[in-house]
Amino acid sequence: VFSSPELKDIQFIRSYCYNKLEFIRFDSNLGKYVGYTELGVKNAERWNKDTSLIAAMKAQRETYCLNNVGN
Repeated sequence: VFSSPELKDIQFIRSYCYNKLEFIRFDSNLGKYVGYTELGVKNAERWNKDTSLIAAMKAQRETYCLNNVGN
């Protein structure tokens, strides 16, 4: 149960799965993509170099999560 309206306590995760296997994830606490398979690691390295993509994903925590606290 989530009980804090503080943005600092909210974690945004976007997972990418194929065939029920998570291969890459963006974690707002880390501020980057993390790969879990060979393909995921390669994509994470490439996507983490794209500063505009990382900035957009970091902004998702506030845009999506903070506006939905309490729903």
